[in-house]
Amino acid sequence: MFTAVFLFLIASATKGIAQQKFEKSVFYNAMASGDIAAIDDQILVVQNSSSANKEGYEGALLMKKADVISGPAKKLKLFKAGRIKLETAIAADPDNTEYHFLRLAIEEHAPKIVRYHADIETDKAIVQKNYKNLSPVVQKAILDYCKNSKVLNADSF
Repeated sequence: MFTAVFLFLIASATKGIAQQKFEKSVFYNAMASGDIAAIDDQILVVQNSSSANKEGYEGALLMKKADVISGPAKKLKLFKAGRIKLETAIAADPDNTEYHFLRLAIEEHAPKIVRYHADIETDKAIVQKNYKNLSPVVQKAILDYCKNSKVLNADSF
């Protein structure tokens, strides 16, 4: 009986998260927080959303999660899965400035062993060039990111 009630509660909680509408502000808060529960919640929201950009968002979340979990094998597996999703999204929509910002944010903090730093300067230039065309939520996320970035500077915008 206890197991059935427990499973029902977990299914209900997961269903509630999955039915949440994808909101970029919540997504960027989860990315900035480093909170595994918030990242997992956003992964579920993104996976269940109808957003055309969901592969890129999910990829960034997976790579961010890889940064905050423990266990080298788990970290590498998540990072690789996220990398494939984000790079696929960028290949499909190379003019999407937000994807380039997400990749830049991951690249800047990725460990050297994963060799994910090749596009930092390209992504930086794209973000700086197209910043004014982004939504206010994404602009705010970029400015917030600039506070801890060695690559992006708020004065550039």
